[in-house]
Amino acid sequence: MAHSPHSPHLHRPTRRSLLLAGAAVPAAALLTGCGDDGGGEGKGDGTLHMGIAVANISLNFAAEMVSGAKSAAAHAGGVDFKAVGPPNTDGPAEAQLFQNLTTTAKDGVVLENLDPPIFVRPAAQAIERGVPVVALDTAPLDGSKVTFYVGNDNYDMGATLAEEALKRLPADPAGTVVVGVPNPGTPVLDSRAEGIRETFAAKAPRIKVLGPFQTYSDPAQNYGAWLAQVHANPGALAFLGVGDADSYNLGRIKTKEKGAYLVAGADVDVKTLEYVKSGANFCTVDPEHFLKGYIATAVLIDTVRKGGELPDGWFRMPGLVVDSSNVDEIIARQKSGEAAYRWYKPQIDDLLAHRDAHMRPLKDER
Repeated sequence: MAHSPHSPHLHRPTRRSLLLAGAAVPAAALLTGCGDDGGGEGKGDGTLHMGIAVANISLNFAAEMVSGAKSAAAHAGGVDFKAVGPPNTDGPAEAQLFQNLTTTAKDGVVLENLDPPIFVRPAAQAIERGVPVVALDTAPLDGSKVTFYVGNDNYDMGATLAEEALKRLPADPAGTVVVGVPNPGTPVLDSRAEGIRETFAAKAPRIKVLGPFQTYSDPAQNYGAWLAQVHANPGALAFLGVGDADSYNLGRIKTKEKGAYLVAGADVDVKTLEYVKSGANFCTVDPEHFLKGYIATAVLIDTVRKGGELPDGWFRMPGLVVDSSNVDEIIARQKSGEAAYRWYKPQIDDLLAHRDAHMRPLKDER
């Protein structure tokens, strides 16, 4: 395995573990289906009709989750699998797409979203009709009737990003660090920002954290928001984002303006990896979206075929720090969905073989 999912922090893989490679499909490929007419057992004697709904089909994080989900469906066989999502982050539009999907993907749906409150009723209605729903990346709220969640410890991801920044600052640093969140109010992103803030407070009390400021998920808006923050805080030690577009836009700004400050964010968009490789971004924290999408879908398929009940709780997923020590390996991993599967297969096998070891109470998710 590349790293231990039991550890409280994200770890770099060893060189030996990086000999395998894995990745996401382009966002344009999201709305395709996959599957074959192979049979299964129990309810799976015929083709299963399943799918995934995501918040945004134009950003890398969603493309990776869809790629992982489709890979799991393809490897399971006998699954007609569809993916839906709006072209830009739009909760109401996704909610409608999700509702439409549950009328055709009657054997189960994986749901990723960035606006949990508006999915409470649609999810509950789907489950009442007998459609199993798995929450992916964003935990379900009370009332949704969704009991199984596959996601990261996002507080820990934020803490890790702060710790990586501290490794690159002088001892006992003093100054400001600016933090940005694309969609304030989205629990997973807010948790990352909280992890950043509290880690600096505990380990570098002379650092003042500004924000989190809204940086927007739309790449153009995101760039403008960060440019304004950089110009408003010219003496800042670092600018840290918690989302996809944050990473590559901060890298672009630092490169263009030859900034002396540190920049980093999350996810592994190809542009982000280029900035990590060039040294503009000191790292990126990878939530391993492909792996999450694969596990959520594999558990859903296995449960339905066996006629059982979905697990009750939070399937805590690992994450990965990507920096100069492993960025070339991750760039190779990101070449295709098949490369992603080869990279992640040791982790997939371990996670699925030891599910109970990775389960936590849903109330503990963060």
